[in-house]
Amino acid sequence: MFRQGVTWALVVLVWIWLYKSFIPPPPKICGTPGGPPITGSRILLRDGRHLCYEEYGVPKPMAKYKTVYIHGHGVNKRASFLTTPGFFEEFEVYIVGFDRLGYGESDSHPERTLKSSLGWGCIKYISHRLAGVILIAPAINFWWPSLPIDLVEQDFH
Repeated sequence: MFRQGVTWALVVLVWIWLYKSFIPPPPKICGTPGGPPITGSRILLRDGRHLCYEEYGVPKPMAKYKTVYIHGHGVNKRASFLTTPGFFEEFEVYIVGFDRLGYGESDSHPERTLKSSLGWGCIKYISHRLAGVILIAPAINFWWPSLPIDLVEQDFH
């Protein structure tokens, strides 16, 4: 009887340990105690969440081309732009990049999907104010095992 009770107790303890090991820790919200610091500019959205953004290039009033940069998965608003020195000044380009909701320093929105994100919202609701839309995407998957590691490191650094 005692042995059976010990066995059940061990089974329950192992089950609890396994359960806790598969549950992710709660997210650390930027700017809260224990969370990462806020390093970028943020705006307050109507629903109380924050959207973090960063501006690149020439000052907005001087820009000939104004661009919104929407990052892909796994990166943020600070993704490197592979440009030559003086590119922004030569072509008079102003770029505002923002962290999509749940990335970087922007607050998350559990019901938000890629289709309902700000970028697709711009295309859908203010298309008359856009000069064009460009999708820049790699033709490869950076996680392919056959891709040389030096190419991956060169792109991400």
